[in-house]
Amino acid sequence: MTVPRIPIAEPVLGEEELANVVEAVRSGWISSLGAFIPEFERTFAAFCGAAHGIAVANGTMALHLALVAAGVRSGDEVLVPSLTFVATPNAVTYCGARPVFVDSSPETWQLDARALEAKLTPRTKAIMPVHLYGHPCDMDPILELAERHGLAVVEDAAEAHGAEYRGRRVGALGRIGCFSFYGNKVITTGEGGMCVTNDAALAEHLRLLRDHGMDPKRPYWHEVIGYNYRMTNLQAAVGVAQVKRLPGFIDKKRQIARWYEKSLAPLAQAGRVRLHVEAPWAKSVFWMYSVLLADTRVPLNEVRRALAERGVDTRPFFHPAHVLPPYATGERLPVAEDLAGRGLNLPSSIGLEQDQVERVVQALVEALEG
Repeated sequence: MTVPRIPIAEPVLGEEELANVVEAVRSGWISSLGAFIPEFERTFAAFCGAAHGIAVANGTMALHLALVAAGVRSGDEVLVPSLTFVATPNAVTYCGARPVFVDSSPETWQLDARALEAKLTPRTKAIMPVHLYGHPCDMDPILELAERHGLAVVEDAAEAHGAEYRGRRVGALGRIGCFSFYGNKVITTGEGGMCVTNDAALAEHLRLLRDHGMDPKRPYWHEVIGYNYRMTNLQAAVGVAQVKRLPGFIDKKRQIARWYEKSLAPLAQAGRVRLHVEAPWAKSVFWMYSVLLADTRVPLNEVRRALAERGVDTRPFFHPAHVLPPYATGERLPVAEDLAGRGLNLPSSIGLEQDQVERVVQALVEALEG
């Protein structure tokens, strides 16, 4: 008998999403104009605690647009964690700037704020913290350093919709926050992204850049070079419905994390795995429930293969960007390298049930036995 597969992540879509898309199609507004776009921008920004939302076609575009609007130019440097998806340094490179890689905190697995100051140079223009796997960065020291040196803080919150730092939701903590709505994120529009900000002038500039740099009061007049980074009304139609469900999705993500924590406790107590716990100042959304393999007798790839044979999808952690060919620096960032070598993302779909979590953990126990 074939064992049902447990995917690493899959979206949860329902009747309201379908009804909204049908409404958008029937209205004829299916491209970058239509009523769902401003509604999605308004409701998602309000959820984040931000005054303005600027919807774009995907999360990478949000990062690039934010950096351009923040004034990052050719020859500048932007401090980024090495342990992140490649879109983060790529967005810096699109600006002609250089990503400067910073190691991770061994406690939170996030950007190590203590390591930032040593990386500053006269060319540093911005800091881009990444709220990795749904857990927020320690933002206060990052914001304090940025203010002291006149740097922009652009949050990469692609994986952290609704995560909280000291009671405030991420994305509205820095100058601009950037989100992704890819199919495996906490909420989805298929593809899609958004910048959020509390700065009205900056929001206006982001909207200008998003639409080819075209003057909104003078059609087809362009005083700056812009981009075609617009979201469609069809995507936003899905997003409007998804935002309504976001608080419930976050509650379920955190419930799944509690199930994992309970089921994995024997492995953690035996020193076989290390769990990703919340910092005292954090509320994680556990976009991916992640563990570190503390016992290296069975290599990570072998563990993943054994889990796959048991019908359990997994993901390794991202390769640190400083070891990827386009960005290879020859430097050592030991924490990021260690995390990447031992990190494992377990199935984290919002639709996951407790018996499936227990099956995943039992499969992991068997995989670790070799």
